[in-house]
Amino acid sequence: MVLITIEGIDGSGKSSLVSALGRLLENEHPVITREPGSTWVGESVRRAIAEKADPITEALLFVADHAAHIATVIRPALAAGDLVISDRYSDSRYAYQQVMLEGIIDEPLAWLRAIHDGWTIPPDLTFLIVLPIEEALSRMGSARNLEHFEEAGVLARVQENYLALAAEEPSRFVIIDGMKKENEIAEFVAGSIRDYSGWSRSRRRR
Repeated sequence: MVLITIEGIDGSGKSSLVSALGRLLENEHPVITREPGSTWVGESVRRAIAEKADPITEALLFVADHAAHIATVIRPALAAGDLVISDRYSDSRYAYQQVMLEGIIDEPLAWLRAIHDGWTIPPDLTFLIVLPIEEALSRMGSARNLEHFEEAGVLARVQENYLALAAEEPSRFVIIDGMKKENEIAEFVAGSIRDYSGWSRSRRRR
């Protein structure tokens, strides 16, 4: 009954890491999930992004997707005693939507946290991949059109927000150097999850 989240800016290698964790932790039978997209609300989120919806609409759709994700995936899996690994979670909203809502809502981070208060499930452990913005953009490639939240200036501020969140909760966040080799990162994170899951199980037996 452990909730692990993987966070980082676009191009940081989150999805590749989550895929590798599914293989490396196969004997733990993890529930691999993601935000947005694990529920039908995710389609509305993608549409809002594609149609460049106003920031408040976009933020609230992300929150709705999070609520549906918790209700249909996260809570049942944790109740069953499963290890859950989510590619993005609530911290993505705090990092990204905080930037999108600047100048529109006073104290956007406080507003976002208030919306989540009372019903979201905090992660037990969060791995935050950090890397230079130029490297992230290079990995995404220049052949496709970038979404509004994938621009260099936005990504830089988002990463700063992530680091500020990590500084607030150093016991939950593990910062990962995204410039390390993919297999090295995956092995480290998998080992850390195994250690944490074992500690959590032994603690519950007491």
